[in-house]
Amino acid sequence: MTRLTTRPMRLLLVEFNELYARHLCRHSQFGINVVHLLALFAIWYAVYGLLYCVVGLEWVLAVPAFAYLAAVAPNVPMRVLAATTLFLGLIVAAACFVPAPWWGYLIIIPVTYKAQAWSHRYFTIESDMTEYNKKYAKGPALFVVLLIYEVPLVLNFLLFAQSEPEALTKGMTFANASGSEEDQERAAAKAS
Repeated sequence: MTRLTTRPMRLLLVEFNELYARHLCRHSQFGINVVHLLALFAIWYAVYGLLYCVVGLEWVLAVPAFAYLAAVAPNVPMRVLAATTLFLGLIVAAACFVPAPWWGYLIIIPVTYKAQAWSHRYFTIESDMTEYNKKYAKGPALFVVLLIYEVPLVLNFLLFAQSEPEALTKGMTFANASGSEEDQERAAAKAS
Protein backbone atom coordinates (compact mmCIF):
# COMPACT_ATOMS: atom_id res chain seq x y z
CA MET A 1 0.00 0.00 0.00
CA THR A 2 1.21 3.51 -0.69
CA ARG A 3 2.55 5.03 2.50
CA LEU A 4 0.28 7.82 3.71
CA THR A 5 1.86 11.10 4.66
CA THR A 6 1.11 12.66 8.01
CA ARG A 7 -0.12 15.86 6.34
CA PRO A 8 -3.89 16.29 6.57
CA MET A 9 -6.05 16.27 3.45
CA ARG A 10 -6.09 19.69 1.83
CA LEU A 11 -8.19 21.15 -0.94
CA LEU A 12 -5.55 23.07 -2.86
CA LEU A 13 -2.46 20.93 -2.37
CA VAL A 14 -3.19 17.23 -2.62
CA GLU A 15 -0.97 14.17 -2.50
CA PHE A 16 -1.79 12.84 -5.99
CA ASN A 17 -0.07 9.47 -5.49
CA GLU A 18 -2.00 8.88 -2.27
CA LEU A 19 -5.25 9.93 -3.88
CA TYR A 20 -4.50 7.62 -6.82
CA ALA A 21 -3.73 4.69 -4.50
CA ARG A 22 -7.04 5.39 -2.72
CA HIS A 23 -8.76 5.49 -6.13
CA LEU A 24 -7.40 2.01 -6.92
CA CYS A 25 -9.06 0.56 -3.83
CA ARG A 26 -12.44 0.81 -5.57
CA HIS A 27 -11.47 1.47 -9.20
CA SER A 28 -8.80 -1.06 -10.12
CA GLN A 29 -10.78 -2.52 -13.02
CA PHE A 30 -10.46 -1.12 -16.52
CA GLY A 31 -14.22 -1.15 -17.19
CA ILE A 32 -15.22 0.97 -14.21
CA ASN A 33 -12.67 3.61 -15.18
CA VAL A 34 -14.03 3.71 -18.75
CA VAL A 35 -17.60 4.10 -17.46
CA HIS A 36 -16.50 6.84 -15.06
CA LEU A 37 -14.59 8.72 -17.77
CA LEU A 38 -17.59 8.62 -20.13
CA ALA A 39 -19.89 9.79 -17.33
CA LEU A 40 -17.48 12.56 -16.37
CA PHE A 41 -17.27 13.69 -19.98
CA ALA A 42 -21.07 13.83 -20.22
CA ILE A 43 -21.48 15.66 -16.91
CA TRP A 44 -18.82 18.25 -17.74
CA TYR A 45 -20.21 18.61 -21.27
CA ALA A 46 -23.62 19.37 -19.76
CA VAL A 47 -22.21 21.89 -17.27
CA TYR A 48 -20.22 23.69 -19.97
CA GLY A 49 -23.21 23.45 -22.30
CA LEU A 50 -25.45 25.13 -19.73
CA LEU A 51 -22.86 27.85 -19.25
CA TYR A 52 -22.74 28.36 -23.02
CA CYS A 53 -26.56 28.54 -23.12
CA VAL A 54 -26.49 31.29 -20.50
CA VAL A 55 -23.66 33.45 -21.88
CA GLY A 56 -23.59 32.53 -25.57
CA LEU A 57 -19.88 33.36 -25.91
CA GLU A 58 -17.36 30.61 -26.65
CA TRP A 59 -14.41 32.37 -25.04
CA VAL A 60 -16.20 32.49 -21.68
CA LEU A 61 -15.93 28.68 -21.53
CA ALA A 62 -12.16 29.05 -21.39
CA VAL A 63 -12.31 30.85 -18.04
CA PRO A 64 -13.46 27.90 -15.88
CA ALA A 65 -11.33 25.54 -17.98
CA PHE A 66 -8.14 27.51 -17.32
CA ALA A 67 -9.06 28.00 -13.66
CA TYR A 68 -9.52 24.24 -13.29
CA LEU A 69 -6.22 23.47 -15.00
CA ALA A 70 -4.45 26.03 -12.81
CA ALA A 71 -5.88 24.30 -9.72
CA VAL A 72 -4.74 20.79 -10.69
CA ALA A 73 -1.41 21.71 -12.35
CA PRO A 74 0.69 21.90 -9.15
CA ASN A 75 -0.55 18.52 -7.96
CA VAL A 76 -0.52 16.13 -10.93
CA PRO A 77 2.27 14.70 -13.08
CA MET A 78 2.91 16.60 -16.31
CA ARG A 79 1.62 13.79 -18.53
CA VAL A 80 -1.62 13.66 -16.53
CA LEU A 81 -1.96 17.44 -16.83
CA ALA A 82 -1.50 17.17 -20.62
CA ALA A 83 -4.16 14.45 -20.84
CA THR A 84 -6.52 16.46 -18.63
CA THR A 85 -5.98 19.53 -20.81
CA LEU A 86 -6.86 17.54 -23.94
CA PHE A 87 -9.92 16.05 -22.21
CA LEU A 88 -11.09 19.50 -21.17
CA GLY A 89 -10.46 20.87 -24.66
CA LEU A 90 -12.70 18.15 -26.10
CA ILE A 91 -15.43 19.04 -23.64
CA VAL A 92 -15.28 22.75 -24.48
CA ALA A 93 -15.27 21.96 -28.21
CA ALA A 94 -18.25 19.64 -27.81
CA ALA A 95 -20.16 22.28 -25.84
CA CYS A 96 -19.53 24.83 -28.60
CA PHE A 97 -19.97 22.66 -31.69
CA VAL A 98 -22.40 19.94 -30.60
CA PRO A 99 -24.94 21.82 -28.51
CA ALA A 100 -27.98 20.26 -26.92
CA PRO A 101 -31.12 22.08 -25.80
CA TRP A 102 -30.77 23.55 -22.30
CA TRP A 103 -33.23 21.03 -20.87
CA GLY A 104 -31.18 18.19 -22.37
CA TYR A 105 -28.24 19.21 -20.24
CA LEU A 106 -30.44 19.05 -17.16
CA ILE A 107 -31.28 15.44 -18.02
CA ILE A 108 -27.70 14.44 -18.88
CA ILE A 109 -26.27 15.44 -15.49
CA PRO A 110 -28.34 13.20 -13.15
CA VAL A 111 -28.58 10.29 -15.60
CA THR A 112 -24.84 10.04 -16.20
CA TYR A 113 -24.07 10.65 -12.52
CA LYS A 114 -26.31 7.70 -11.64
CA ALA A 115 -24.75 5.56 -14.40
CA GLN A 116 -21.37 6.22 -12.83
CA ALA A 117 -22.67 5.19 -9.40
CA TRP A 118 -24.42 2.10 -10.82
CA SER A 119 -21.19 0.91 -12.42
CA HIS A 120 -20.06 -0.17 -8.94
CA ARG A 121 -22.70 -2.92 -9.08
CA TYR A 122 -20.94 -4.52 -12.05
CA PHE A 123 -17.31 -3.80 -11.24
CA THR A 124 -17.11 -5.02 -7.68
CA ILE A 125 -13.46 -5.61 -6.80
CA GLU A 126 -12.59 -3.55 -3.76
CA SER A 127 -9.64 -3.42 -1.41
CA ASP A 128 -9.46 -2.44 2.22
CA MET A 129 -9.64 1.35 2.50
CA THR A 130 -9.36 1.58 6.28
CA GLU A 131 -6.11 3.53 6.33
CA TYR A 132 -7.20 5.85 3.52
CA ASN A 133 -10.55 6.49 5.20
CA LYS A 134 -8.74 7.80 8.27
CA LYS A 135 -7.06 10.55 6.28
CA TYR A 136 -9.65 10.94 3.53
CA ALA A 137 -12.82 10.93 5.62
CA LYS A 138 -16.14 11.22 3.82
CA GLY A 139 -17.57 14.70 3.88
CA PRO A 140 -17.62 18.00 1.99
CA ALA A 141 -13.82 18.33 1.77
CA LEU A 142 -13.35 14.87 0.23
CA PHE A 143 -16.29 15.51 -2.10
CA VAL A 144 -14.59 18.65 -3.44
CA VAL A 145 -11.18 16.97 -3.74
CA LEU A 146 -12.69 14.08 -5.70
CA LEU A 147 -14.78 16.46 -7.80
CA ILE A 148 -11.60 18.22 -8.84
CA TYR A 149 -9.30 15.20 -9.18
CA GLU A 150 -11.49 12.38 -10.49
CA VAL A 151 -10.73 13.17 -14.14
CA PRO A 152 -6.94 13.20 -13.62
CA LEU A 153 -7.17 10.01 -11.53
CA VAL A 154 -9.17 8.13 -14.16
CA LEU A 155 -7.02 9.42 -17.01
CA ASN A 156 -3.90 8.37 -15.12
CA PHE A 157 -5.30 4.86 -14.78
CA LEU A 158 -6.48 4.53 -18.38
CA LEU A 159 -3.56 6.16 -20.16
CA PHE A 160 -0.50 5.60 -18.03
CA ALA A 161 -0.97 2.92 -15.38
CA GLN A 162 -1.62 0.23 -18.00
CA SER A 163 2.02 0.56 -19.03
CA GLU A 164 2.99 -0.01 -15.40
CA PRO A 165 0.86 -3.05 -14.42
CA GLU A 166 2.50 -3.43 -11.02
CA ALA A 167 1.21 0.03 -10.17
CA LEU A 168 -2.35 -1.22 -10.57
CA THR A 169 -2.24 -3.70 -7.76
CA LYS A 170 0.95 -2.98 -5.83
CA GLY A 171 0.22 -3.39 -2.16
CA MET A 172 -3.44 -4.15 -2.73
CA THR A 173 -5.01 -7.01 -0.84
CA PHE A 174 -8.04 -8.80 -2.11
CA ALA A 175 -9.00 -10.58 1.08
CA ASN A 176 -11.78 -8.04 1.54
CA ALA A 177 -12.68 -7.87 -2.13
CA SER A 178 -16.36 -8.15 -2.84
CA GLY A 179 -16.03 -9.08 -6.53
CA SER A 180 -16.87 -12.44 -8.04
CA GLU A 181 -14.49 -15.29 -7.43
CA GLU A 182 -13.32 -15.07 -11.05
CA ASP A 183 -12.65 -11.31 -10.72
CA GLN A 184 -10.70 -11.89 -7.51
CA GLU A 185 -8.59 -14.60 -9.13
CA ARG A 186 -7.78 -12.35 -12.09
CA ALA A 187 -6.87 -9.46 -9.79
CA ALA A 188 -4.73 -11.71 -7.61
CA ALA A 189 -2.95 -13.04 -10.73
CA LYS A 190 -2.26 -9.45 -11.81
CA ALA A 191 -0.83 -8.68 -8.38
CA SER A 192 1.68 -11.53 -8.49
